[in-house]
Amino acid sequence: MTYAADGLAALEAQLQQDLEYLELPAKSWVPERTQDGAPVRDVVVIGAGMCGLAAVAKLQFTGISNVVAYDAAPAGLEGPWVTFARMETLRSPKSLHGPALGMAQLTFRAWFTAQWGKEAWQELDKIPKAQWMDYLIWYRKVLNLPVRNNVRINNIAFADDLIALDLSGAETGRIYTRRLVLATGRSGLGGFAVPDFLQGISRQFWAHSADDIDFSALKGKRIAVIGAGASSMDNAATALEHGAGAVDLLIRRKQMPRINKMTGIGSQGVVHGMHHLPDAWKWKFVDYTATTQTPPPRSSTLRVSRHANARFLLDCGINAVKEEADGLLIETTQGPFCYDFLIAATGFSNDFHGRPEFAAIAPHIRSWRDGRYQPEMGAPRPGLLEAPDLGPAFEFRELTPGACPLLAHIHCFNDAAMLTHGKVSGDIPAVSAGAERLVRGITASLFAEDVEQHYANLQAFDTPELQGDEWVDSTPLLNQENAQ
Repeated sequence: MTYAADGLAALEAQLQQDLEYLELPAKSWVPERTQDGAPVRDVVVIGAGMCGLAAVAKLQFTGISNVVAYDAAPAGLEGPWVTFARMETLRSPKSLHGPALGMAQLTFRAWFTAQWGKEAWQELDKIPKAQWMDYLIWYRKVLNLPVRNNVRINNIAFADDLIALDLSGAETGRIYTRRLVLATGRSGLGGFAVPDFLQGISRQFWAHSADDIDFSALKGKRIAVIGAGASSMDNAATALEHGAGAVDLLIRRKQMPRINKMTGIGSQGVVHGMHHLPDAWKWKFVDYTATTQTPPPRSSTLRVSRHANARFLLDCGINAVKEEADGLLIETTQGPFCYDFLIAATGFSNDFHGRPEFAAIAPHIRSWRDGRYQPEMGAPRPGLLEAPDLGPAFEFRELTPGACPLLAHIHCFNDAAMLTHGKVSGDIPAVSAGAERLVRGITASLFAEDVEQHYANLQAFDTPELQGDEWVDSTPLLNQENAQ
């Protein structure tokens, strides 16, 4: 492909003109506040991956300018794209507008075409994952988004009517904010989902698929990978491509899932209507898609099966894992197998009780288990029961009303919100709609909270539009004529 830097410059100029025409970002309107002599943020976003960037951009567009995003990763390594996402390309169609927030010049397609042209766009099949990361880096740069890297949130606390955050890394100390957005991605509020049979097994012999795995150290080794999802295939393929001696995919199901059900019904109705459905219907949709499972992409599966030393072991549930001197003995429904290393592609958990930074809020967070789920909805699937019960703007709800009122000022804009809000805060297709929903709610709540100040501003505003010389008062002449 021939690269055209001037094309990108032209796109950026057009984007800036569009923003000017649309009066974006809107003028700042949130009253300034201080705490202990330090300025208070209107909103802090934890996470500067795709969802975090979309949230910050929408906040600024809406005139909430005193906002910042913090990410523990170095710049350019936010999110999964060039870290633990080991696929070659995205599975999403290249034409999706993603985090563009309704602006054509902010789409991946505009960014790509400006540099490599329309013909290259037509030839592009799927988006290479590293190229998607390059696009997000450009998105952050062209919108001049306030992101601070290498900063970790160690603790969330409350001070008066504010949220206090304790930081470490490139920025340290305590800061205050009025609203907090958790844009923490696929791991949501918990972290890795680890099966019981791996509890107590030395990490020398296994890793989660989202770990930083040294695949070169697996050369010549016997590897087991749990699962039949996309991350299972991607990790198995990566191990094979790094020279693993043999890789077995241990798949509990009798058949590989083949149909991506939610893709088949994808529409704006799903995006905007799912979160308005009764709880029983929400549960029904999510439970069904979890039961049928999402198949791995065809290309990812072929990436594994083209290796002669790869095996797909179906109807192969794991009964027990035993640690031995030089590896693992895995007892399965297909018999015992010995491996040097195991990769658990077992997803993530919403169990936020295991995260020390959430220790102050975790006991107060209401989940679907706490009354929203009813037995008549279907089987009590654990992964759904632990999902947080969120309000209309992704805000947490209290387990005990009145015990932690400021919990409503913390917004769960990550994958854990799916059961309540649908897939608008984790995946590419509907992230703009999710950011819009989030920011509408934050905007309304901040305005209501400051309503007295806004009314005082209304009363104090005294810039006249009329100077008094635009007309002549005819009333005295009319009175004189009437007197005659």
